[in-house]
Amino acid sequence: MSTWHVVRVPDPERWGTLPLGGVLGVQDLPTAVSQIRLMPGDPVFVRPDGIVDSGLLDFVRSKEFRNLERESKRNYATDIRILLDFLSSRGVSWQRATEQDLADFRDWRCRAQENPQRVGGTKWNREAAAFTKLFKWGKVYPLPVDVSRREDRAADSVSARVSWLTPRTWGLWSDVGLRGHTRAGVAAAGWDSRTEIRNTSFVQLLLSSGLRRQEGGSLLTFELPTQHLRHGRYLHGRIAGAVTRAKNTRTFYASRDAVGQVEAYVQSERAWAVQRAQAAGCYDRLTTMRLVTSVTRGIKPKVEWVDANGVVGGQELSLLGWRERRSLFLEGPDGPEPAWLWLTEQGLPMEPDRWNGVFRNANLRCESVLLNEEERKVDRNFRLSNVRGKSPYGTPHAARHSMALYMLILLNELFESRYGLTKADLRDFAMLFGDPWWLVKTLLGHSDVETTKRHYLAPVSHLQLESILAAAETTADGQDVESLDDVFARLARETQGIQDIDSLLDVAS
Repeated sequence: MSTWHVVRVPDPERWGTLPLGGVLGVQDLPTAVSQIRLMPGDPVFVRPDGIVDSGLLDFVRSKEFRNLERESKRNYATDIRILLDFLSSRGVSWQRATEQDLADFRDWRCRAQENPQRVGGTKWNREAAAFTKLFKWGKVYPLPVDVSRREDRAADSVSARVSWLTPRTWGLWSDVGLRGHTRAGVAAAGWDSRTEIRNTSFVQLLLSSGLRRQEGGSLLTFELPTQHLRHGRYLHGRIAGAVTRAKNTRTFYASRDAVGQVEAYVQSERAWAVQRAQAAGCYDRLTTMRLVTSVTRGIKPKVEWVDANGVVGGQELSLLGWRERRSLFLEGPDGPEPAWLWLTEQGLPMEPDRWNGVFRNANLRCESVLLNEEERKVDRNFRLSNVRGKSPYGTPHAARHSMALYMLILLNELFESRYGLTKADLRDFAMLFGDPWWLVKTLLGHSDVETTKRHYLAPVSHLQLESILAAAETTADGQDVESLDDVFARLARETQGIQDIDSLLDVAS
């Protein structure tokens, strides 16, 4: 056997009941893990012989690895395990890996036809970064791979995760996948709608704001946007830097309709979940609870609290990561209740990654309703394009991409059609406020507009949007001849990767 395994240190509340005889000869495993300075989420590499690799354990505890974000640790550990399996199959330890070993591994990983799970350039570059960090820490020289060397990086590094759904396609996806509608447009008999308001309001918030899953999924109730813009239908709020990828606090914008849906969730499903949890004593059994006593205002708002032992504490709101936010509670009319916005049916904070399951179930329901039995038998990755096109496929990040595409098209239309700006006017406007790309970059929270163009909107960056939108002319009284839905439909026909599905309700009838 040459298979390595990775186990991860659980969060304190998730150790569960351990065997009385101990684990791996250790009587009190949580204490032992804490004593060697392993943190929740840290990976532990287990060799094919079942023994923990002490060298890789030191690497995990090193400053080079410790300072990574938890998700990066998980991704890097997964990438390194695959390399370890490859090297073990050759009888080579990672400390003795050579440039030839890594060249062979890259060829197998990216190009070998006998490998059914080849990866693209973006994935390889991430793996190369993980390997480089390991080999540099382990002082393996010459470096078998170095992500800073051009020849060790993939030239075809383009994000494969970019996907869009047009507004009406999101509507179909939500109706069928989240609201349980049939092809006839009505809720199916026996549809379980207990979390329907929560799920649909979360999706609408992401579509309106462009927030990432973790950003939108870790909001606190008092972080909902309440500040109205002087004009228009948008509100703005602040997203804490600690829950963003760039670790920078920024302003985000959401429509009044989307925020209204979230408020409806707070007053209905969420309130009922809290009441059930309080009645069942769920919050009384929590090991960690910080009761918020105040939230200060100003440039750097601070949350102050007192814990179950009466110890007073506090932290800037922008510095509270999502795991720490789970323990924050507010004093409600019937006792403490979570400050965390999105709750499970049990009234407990819903962790951001659990939204993946909500989207997955919605996708499966769309397939069960919109595809026939023969079409569903074929794995989605191997379906013909005309079959895939019958059923929308949504992800949390696709909501972010879709918002970006929508805003790009809308801003171009506003600039060129509604305002009737000349080229000179457009140049002057761009110098003052930025062009549509720059504005979308700001909404997404990117530090560089080239990131927006290259990674998020790459499939349409080659198009001359002004020529596409030229057909959306206005009449003398300012009315659009072509609606935005029509513009999206035409753009979807001319561009690969944009999901736009005509209503299947008419087709069904």
